[in-house]
Amino acid sequence: MHETLVVLAAGMSSRMKKSQSVDGLDATAVAQANNVSKGLITVGKGGRPLLDYILFNARSAGYRHVVLLTGKENTAFKKLYGDLPRGNDFRGLRVDYAVQHIPEGRSKPFGTADAVRQAVAQTERLQSEAFTVCNCDNLYSEAAFRLLRESSAANAWIAYDRDALDFPAERIARFGVARSDENGYLLEMIEKPSAEDMEKCRDSSGALRVSMNIFKFDGAMFFPFLENCPVSPERDEKELATAITNMIREIPGSMLGIPLAEHVPDLTEKRDITRMRQYLGDLYGQLDW
Repeated sequence: MHETLVVLAAGMSSRMKKSQSVDGLDATAVAQANNVSKGLITVGKGGRPLLDYILFNARSAGYRHVVLLTGKENTAFKKLYGDLPRGNDFRGLRVDYAVQHIPEGRSKPFGTADAVRQAVAQTERLQSEAFTVCNCDNLYSEAAFRLLRESSAANAWIAYDRDALDFPAERIARFGVARSDENGYLLEMIEKPSAEDMEKCRDSSGALRVSMNIFKFDGAMFFPFLENCPVSPERDEKELATAITNMIREIPGSMLGIPLAEHVPDLTEKRDITRMRQYLGDLYGQLDW
């Protein structure tokens, strides 16, 4: 079992910033949505940010070391989780920072594969160890973290049952679906599946499996695919899905899907802030740690 979680928190939050405010959302939340990382938006009681709850669930699942991958300007993170580059103690977790530097000539980060590559490059031991990667704007459960941490597979992903995700139908329809072999190993991710594709992708239980961007990686196996990830011509970014696709093509049977049927609350648009606050209030109350 491994104990390191890499949290990707260097994104530009473009959809959050561009989204319209909603009735009843306070001015502080709107200002945060327009200016800070989504993981730092205060959605819990006592002004706790979403990232606190992600770390709480990760710690409950047995993780002890966290690498926060942020942008160059990370003062807001350091005020909450420690101002040392490495070795901060946050409620029993060791917190280190890595920075996703933006290449010269670009105005925004170079994508999720580049984010993980920079985190691993700046945390050298991860080039030979297993670790989990997740986003900072999705609230993954303790169960999801534990399944990855305790998996014996070299590389794995949480294969969520699409029908268990409580999102609007139009958003669900945009999700890519996974096609796996009879043992659950990923064969391909189909980004814009047709009706025929979806029928081919149903697993033995009849479920369609989708990714919410939480993975376990073997550093030694995966790092070369991060370093050599090509740029997507559509998005002009190096995408984590591309690096994974290249790995499973070169090393078949290298990415196991772990089935899980539950919702994953997230912060994509401003309207999600109200929903997240309600969800956290109902499930956690006053976070006790």
